[in-house]
Amino acid sequence: MSMINKEVSDFSVQAYQNGEFKTVTKADILGKWSVFFFYPADFTFVCPTELEDLQNKYSDFQAAGCEIYSISTDSHFVHKAWHDSSERIGKITYPMLADPTHALCKDFEVLIESDGMAERGSFIVNPEGKIVVYEVNAGNVGRNADELFRRLQASQFVAEHGDQVCPAKWQPGAETLKPSLNLVGML
Repeated sequence: MSMINKEVSDFSVQAYQNGEFKTVTKADILGKWSVFFFYPADFTFVCPTELEDLQNKYSDFQAAGCEIYSISTDSHFVHKAWHDSSERIGKITYPMLADPTHALCKDFEVLIESDGMAERGSFIVNPEGKIVVYEVNAGNVGRNADELFRRLQASQFVAEHGDQVCPAKWQPGAETLKPSLNLVGML
């Protein structure tokens, strides 16, 4: 079953961000774009490369009106310990959500039940709290923040320009398409 247009369920979780613990709820995501970036666990191998890549692109996401939320099933205390002990993770300024109860992992359908950990799932959520883009990778395949950002930009464009669609590899400023019978099979 597709997750497209699924509304994120109500949630309230603890997070670690910028030296502080805080609570993040569904109300915090409404009214702006969000990226939910699930990863298997803190203190692992591929995860810090992905989270650092996201941090390097974080200012671009923020400028586009989008908040990033990284999520694992670790507690907010473990997020802090990882942040304090890892040079890569120490750079992170976006919220690191704790999901030890698996509520978010289950809602986004990325929980690996047998391991109690999350798949590598990336979700773009619109200001209404609905999933508009998602991708789930095998645990041994890292993701690319540049491509995730391009997908955010395309999602924002089509949300604003409902009569147009973005072709493959579309970048802001590039030509879009207006669906019509004349385009069917022509491109």
